[in-house]
Amino acid sequence: MAESPPLTNLCLLPALRGVDGPTSFQIKLKSQLNALGVQVHHNPLDPELQAILVVSGTRHLGELLKARRRGVRIVQRLDGINYLHRIRPTGMRHYLRSEYSNLLLSGIRRHIAHFIVYQSAFTRAWWQRSHGPTRAADTIILNGVDLAAYSPVGEEKPPASSIRVQVIEGHLKDGNELALYYALDFASELANLAPLPLELKVIGDVPSGIQVVARQRIPSLRLSFEGVQPRERIPQLNRSAHLLYSAEFNAPCPNAVIESLACGLPVAGYQTGALPEIVQGDAGRLVPYGSDPWLLGKPDTIGLANAAMSILTEQPRFRQAARAQAESAFDVVQMAQRYLEILAG
Repeated sequence: MAESPPLTNLCLLPALRGVDGPTSFQIKLKSQLNALGVQVHHNPLDPELQAILVVSGTRHLGELLKARRRGVRIVQRLDGINYLHRIRPTGMRHYLRSEYSNLLLSGIRRHIAHFIVYQSAFTRAWWQRSHGPTRAADTIILNGVDLAAYSPVGEEKPPASSIRVQVIEGHLKDGNELALYYALDFASELANLAPLPLELKVIGDVPSGIQVVARQRIPSLRLSFEGVQPRERIPQLNRSAHLLYSAEFNAPCPNAVIESLACGLPVAGYQTGALPEIVQGDAGRLVPYGSDPWLLGKPDTIGLANAAMSILTEQPRFRQAARAQAESAFDVVQMAQRYLEILAG
């Protein structure tokens, strides 16, 4: 059988903007593939097109089908399934938008894609459990990070007079505000154990009304909302904290966690989602959730606070292990190379 020609022309769909994980992934992949000589754009009708990578889903179904009929290879990268809106009231508009998105994702997965890339083994199992297997072949590629840009090397250091816990999420709203409230509960429990005053920094999109509720929940907690930060500032923030609390429910493959590890910032969280695949050994501490995370039950914040104390008392060991884990498993160059091989067929 003749070998496929080298991939030189790729379309990414949709063209993403914002602060969420898919946008971050698209930026990283585009940069790496450009460096490998691949022309990356967002035009599915380009006559020279060889492959399309659908990052989650897209409304351009007509263009996808036309490209498929022309012999263009369609690869879909899948993260999780929208479900928070089914557990917590988020408003009819958000509910319908979430369900529509799920329909797009599952329709492309079952009927259009030639190949599926899942972000993690957890994500693959979730989709197969919820929607069954597909005729398309699949694989798992964990997210990657630029190990030079996200590094422990820098002037920033954690404060010596306090403990800084950090949360980084794109959005903490539309049902996900409960993850913020559980982060506050964890920080409060850890503050009771820590030898120094504890502060919690929250980085991401948090509406003002949710900020007010958060401050009222535990008034004694030192809490600051930093808003959405430029990507280039994230390594500085990571180097300035003692640990990252992973707040997302059933995270498919959280970029914030991988970026933190690359900066030598250990992670505290629960044994849910893809975290057990990502945070291994002394890269952090994970504990059983303690209730049903699929129903957004209250987690075992006391158990996690007790486990996280070892991170605070043995910072050098945990910070070195976090960086080593990122170097061994999350190099963005290797991630891009795997995507290139799959897209080329």
